[in-house]
Amino acid sequence: MNKALLEKIVIQQGDLTDMDTDAIVNAANNDLQLGAGVAGAIRRKGGEEIQRECDDIGSIPVGYAAITGGGKLAARHVVHAASMQLGGRTTAANLRNSVAHSLRIAAERGLKTIAFPAVGTGIAGFPLEECASIMLQETARHLKGETSLEKVYFVLFDDRACDVFTRAWKRLTTEPSAASGGA
Repeated sequence: MNKALLEKIVIQQGDLTDMDTDAIVNAANNDLQLGAGVAGAIRRKGGEEIQRECDDIGSIPVGYAAITGGGKLAARHVVHAASMQLGGRTTAANLRNSVAHSLRIAAERGLKTIAFPAVGTGIAGFPLEECASIMLQETARHLKGETSLEKVYFVLFDDRACDVFTRAWKRLTTEPSAASGGA
């Protein structure tokens, strides 16, 4: 894997809502209701205007994403990656599609930096190891093409998640078949 790509992905432990990036990603449901988990933290810190923008957008298909302003957050935008239905579970296909769509939306808007949580691993119950592998593969695939994105952060809530993502990234960058998008 080329060195430039390696420098574009940053894995760190922290609070996603504190990131001063062009966008942060919300682990969303397709009705764009900011309830609990990451979405609730974004609503509490960013303000109700984010939910109002989501309400104006309405429901989106599972596996897609939508973008709103960042409200009172340091990030200028929130990309809502709909990997599940409200009250539902995340699947591998929906996670892969919503991450890819989030990255495309960011690039279409000319954004340079974006920060993701471990989408779907909280309320939606998706396995953390599989999440890390899928999200990192999709991000690497996206960054190999034409994009405005210069840095993609994975901001993980705890040390365990950070370790899982770090190990998955090391595997991806050292296994030739994984780096090319194979599973």
